[in-house]
Amino acid sequence: MPASTVDDYLKTIYHYTEWQSDPVTPSVLAGELGLAPSSVTEMVKKLAAQGLVSHRPYGPISLTDAGTLRATAVIRRHRLIETWLVREFDYAWDEVHDEAEVLEHTISDRLLGRIDARLGHPRFDPHGDAIPGPDGSVEREPFVLLAEATIGHTGRVLRVSDRDPALLRTLEERGLDVGHTVTATGRDAVQVDGGPTIDLPPAASRAVWLTA
Repeated sequence: MPASTVDDYLKTIYHYTEWQSDPVTPSVLAGELGLAPSSVTEMVKKLAAQGLVSHRPYGPISLTDAGTLRATAVIRRHRLIETWLVREFDYAWDEVHDEAEVLEHTISDRLLGRIDARLGHPRFDPHGDAIPGPDGSVEREPFVLLAEATIGHTGRVLRVSDRDPALLRTLEERGLDVGHTVTATGRDAVQVDGGPTIDLPPAASRAVWLTA
């Protein structure tokens, strides 16, 4: 099976539980990958045979230590490339995901090391996701999803999901991006950096994470 296919599975499993605690089941993984459940089930069996995931029939899927190390290596490449494109080539944060999906499978380790050094060994990508170290380690502060924050909670924006480029553009236009201080004032309303209350698109509260 192609290495890129294995990497995409491992990366998706890692992503799913990175910012929330719900387990990944084969049906969930199939939905995330846009594949038939039967195809995913067969692939998970192959990954388990390689010692990359742990899985029992009808149960959740989890990465083994070997699977986690391989997943974080791919994610490190992806997030360093995203950061490189934003800083060095003036890409917007809503433009980099698809480019990085292609480049993460093609650039050499030597070039990746040069990119990391040139950028000053960044710890977070443009969306606030942690860039794993070469050993797979990550740094992440305690967090709360905006949708689950209590009214009046104030926190710094740690991360904005890159799943919806249009939502990223809308949030940036309203001043809500990584590093700004946000106070939850209603179900879909916030203050940014102590300014007036602004309304957010309904999807925004499930795409923004704040310091807890």
